[in-house]
Amino acid sequence: MFYMIYSEDAANSLENRLATRPAHLARLQALNEAGRLLLAGPLPAIDSNEPGGAGFTGSLVVAEFNSLADAQNWADSDPYLTAGVYVKSTVKPFKRVLP
Repeated sequence: MFYMIYSEDAANSLENRLATRPAHLARLQALNEAGRLLLAGPLPAIDSNEPGGAGFTGSLVVAEFNSLADAQNWADSDPYLTAGVYVKSTVKPFKRVLP
């Protein structure tokens, strides 16, 4: 089943986000290579694909896991969370309808 992981950034976390990004992306790449990643991306703090210094307010990941507990465990071990970029992650089941 798919699960939605919505994570919220700490205030003024852009520098920390950039420093931790390679480890964060490696985990997403592993999900993608396993065919389990539906989508992933950051949430710009302003109405722009390139927010520059405004940074981001969080991220959204939709991926396949065996259970809600597995999805929560994956979210809880995200490098962004352990590095203090994220202040919280919410995990919920996701039902894909379209496309």
